[in-house]
Amino acid sequence: EVRQGDILIVRPGEKIPVDAVTLEGRSSVDESMLTGESLPVPKQPGDNLIGATLNKQGLLKIEATKVGKETALAQIVRLVEEAQASKAPIQKLADQVSAVFVPAVILTAALTFAGWYLLAPGEGAFTRALINMVAVLVIACPCAMGLATPTAVMVGSGKAAEAGILFRSSEALERAGSVSIIVLDKTGTLTKGQPTVTDILAQGMEENELLRLAASVEKGSEHPLGEAIWAEATTRSLSLLPLAGFHAEAGLGVEAEVDNLRVAIGSLRLMQERGYALNGWEAQQNRLQAQAKTAMLVAIAGQVRGVIAVADTLKEGSAEAVQRLREMGLRVIMLTGDNAQTAHAIAAQAGVDEVIAEALPETKAAHIKRLQTAGAVAMVGDGVNDAPALAQAEVGIALGAGTDVAMAAAPVTLLSGDLRGVARAIRLSRLTLRAIRQNLFWAFIYNILLIPAAMSGSLNPMLAAGAMAFSSVFVVSNSLRLRRAKI
Repeated sequence: EVRQGDILIVRPGEKIPVDAVTLEGRSSVDESMLTGESLPVPKQPGDNLIGATLNKQGLLKIEATKVGKETALAQIVRLVEEAQASKAPIQKLADQVSAVFVPAVILTAALTFAGWYLLAPGEGAFTRALINMVAVLVIACPCAMGLATPTAVMVGSGKAAEAGILFRSSEALERAGSVSIIVLDKTGTLTKGQPTVTDILAQGMEENELLRLAASVEKGSEHPLGEAIWAEATTRSLSLLPLAGFHAEAGLGVEAEVDNLRVAIGSLRLMQERGYALNGWEAQQNRLQAQAKTAMLVAIAGQVRGVIAVADTLKEGSAEAVQRLREMGLRVIMLTGDNAQTAHAIAAQAGVDEVIAEALPETKAAHIKRLQTAGAVAMVGDGVNDAPALAQAEVGIALGAGTDVAMAAAPVTLLSGDLRGVARAIRLSRLTLRAIRQNLFWAFIYNILLIPAAMSGSLNPMLAAGAMAFSSVFVVSNSLRLRRAKI
């Protein structure tokens, strides 16, 4: 019912319903699902808003600018549909061979009958010709060939489920083993997707006391950086003190009276405007910010006593996951909407050499398409902004903790959200493909060696039936070996 130009009210905690522009109010909006930015973005009158993002704080009065199919989210959905529709289904090798093999066997059997009946006349010629023809048909029965692929896929899919890896199709299971390039999203994939305290440096007091005073002030703030400081104090079981005279300077920091002390947390500019003694802490702040961290100075009674740094940190196991992928001979690339400085800092921690930063949702799919000229690509992501790239890649791998749109666009889902599952999925795919090739090789060799024997009359139909059954048992047993594979 919303039309372009309508005025809407968005309360704290609600989603922005359509693309819009802010008319009144100030807030911070979590745009990570669309832009990949780990921190909420401050909004004030005149700023643009994206539909489906989350209003974290203040009340906003907005004017709708794009609705329905014109919104950014709708455009992403359209890109996903186009990428999915552009893919041609992979023709299975066994199907291709069977289309030729079955008619060839029937023709071979007919020629065997005709040859024995016409070229070896005499008593019992018809019976002998019929027996040899049946021997050809029995020994050439493509049971093993038909079982080669589905048995390996069935066992491989079951093994994957035990490891928390969901393959939505056998095509995805086969494709995963052929990739040579792994593209990783940053926010929520390599990193936790939420800011946390990484460094606390103090002078003249314990770091826990500095954190306690800072957190006592920040409990009066709804800013995500303040939430990270408050959460760290809670994790350390620090008892917070009552505050008075709380004051927030938009974009600069916050101040309050705590335990009869004036405590301020914020930027260098805030400290300079208040005339607080810096005591050389600006150098430490610059050092931490060079590491892609948001560093906040903490002043107590007019003296800067320390600095607290907050950042979106790596997930546990991310660096190990990247190392495993590289050991497997894969080219690993980070693709993110975050700024270049932050992206390169996180990439260095994770061990990723190649970085594509500041990529918009609509350009991520284009980057994947460009990389596909160098080899098969697997894209790993968790947000709506990753969905077009997930669909464009040969294999899209979504994290189970991500959005439903990402999981719908990706044929592979890591239910645990553990990035180390990417290496497991690729290794399992490679093992499954190897088992399929072994099965098909056995089926082909078996037929190539024994069909001539049946045509020559040296193979009894009963022995042919036994050999045919053995080939099927061999194929099934070979596939079942995947259950014991280590991934």
